[in-house]
Amino acid sequence: METKAELIFIPSPGLGHVASAVEFAKLVLATNERLCISLLIMKHPADFGVQPYLQSLPSLSRLRFVDVSIDPKLVVELLSNKDRFLYDFIDGHKQKVTEFVANNITSNNSSSSQFGSTRLAGFVLDMFCISMIDVANEFCVPSYIFFTSAAAFLALSFHFEALRSTSKFDYSESDEELSILGFKNPYPAKVLPKPAKAITPSSSLYYDGIRRFRETKGIVINTFAELEPFALQSLSDAKIAPPLYPIHAVFNSHDNDKKQETESIVEWLDDQPNSSVVFLCFGTMGSFEPEQVKEIAIALERSGHQFLWSLRRPPPKGKIEMPSNYDNSEEVLPEGFLERTKGIGKVVGWAPQVTVLSHRAVGVFVSHCGWNSTMESVCCGVPIAAWPLYAEQQMNAFLLVKELGLAVEIRMDYVKDFEGKNPVDIVGAEEIECAIQKLMGNGEENEVRKRVKEMQEKSRKAMEEGGSSYTSLRLLIDDFISTIS
Repeated sequence: METKAELIFIPSPGLGHVASAVEFAKLVLATNERLCISLLIMKHPADFGVQPYLQSLPSLSRLRFVDVSIDPKLVVELLSNKDRFLYDFIDGHKQKVTEFVANNITSNNSSSSQFGSTRLAGFVLDMFCISMIDVANEFCVPSYIFFTSAAAFLALSFHFEALRSTSKFDYSESDEELSILGFKNPYPAKVLPKPAKAITPSSSLYYDGIRRFRETKGIVINTFAELEPFALQSLSDAKIAPPLYPIHAVFNSHDNDKKQETESIVEWLDDQPNSSVVFLCFGTMGSFEPEQVKEIAIALERSGHQFLWSLRRPPPKGKIEMPSNYDNSEEVLPEGFLERTKGIGKVVGWAPQVTVLSHRAVGVFVSHCGWNSTMESVCCGVPIAAWPLYAEQQMNAFLLVKELGLAVEIRMDYVKDFEGKNPVDIVGAEEIECAIQKLMGNGEENEVRKRVKEMQEKSRKAMEEGGSSYTSLRLLIDDFISTIS
């Protein structure tokens, strides 16, 4: 029997990161039968929906999930330092990971496991799990980074990692426009991701990790060459990164675990004309205060378009929890809104995002511009009205609107205050309606819509035999297997 190559996947403890890692693992396994994967799960105290998601997945013969949780008391202690928590939390799992690999897999000789005869081929690490390089080094196998964001964000991260070694930059109150690696256009400082605003304890930890990317054997990027040619070429020309593998969109296709809700939504969409529906959904952490909800409702009603709105209740102030469904959404909507929009719109809680974006009736996606959501929208051919909330989403919005022309802006520099320390920033109904009308106007002749449809076709061709992503994925897999050859 031929010895299989076993990979250790270690995602960050968030639903978007875990789901992306699972989809990437499935893609790898479907491409080469000689590979098998152990995907290690670090349990975050807030969970963020990870456990229900994992429980909903069908089993795969060459993929196993391994719980490497640490003592909850230690996790509580780590929570006292918010700047360091994520990095210390991941570091705290190194011993558990080492023990699992030592007891179950060997890097030198074939060992017997539930996968049969296997040899350790390498570690595939989430962009925040850099310290696990040390564990891979103990077993003398290579590490690869799975970068779940855009190639442009990777370029920006390398740019500011280099900058911090020569200067103490501070763009926190700046209106400058900057020249940044990976971007054709001048980049406004006001939409920089938080780590690029100024050097802080948390941004220093982030850039320490970016510097270590160079120790790895390759960076797998959740993008495709035709979508981000300038950023990928910039990284290649700068010679600052290990080999790059843009393997295509890697997003969660398994969103039908809530069958009843899904069926109700799809039945409603089936009754709508092609490209007529505005879909509003803001990711696993996306929610708004009642004042903002009312402005969105006013914008939708004024627009006159059909809409499907995933409306979620914010967690209590200062608590890091996922939003929840409203028991009665009328409590936050304008009086009479549901009655006036009956037959035109549908307000739901959770929504099966990929299923909705894939439906012929959806014409516009009002989105927070999380990278997974962005890739889903592009691959489904739906233009975006960009309303970023946190993390690198403001950069994603700039990339989509100014660099790629695949979106229009609602408010690019919007930042959600999750801690509730500042007054609520309200985006007015007029701003929201304006963006919707720009995308819904002129039907299929709309220029942004046409560009998105063209990119959808390029996305499809990239995965066909001989396409850019097809080729990149196979080069990566050849490199995985070469470790045990």
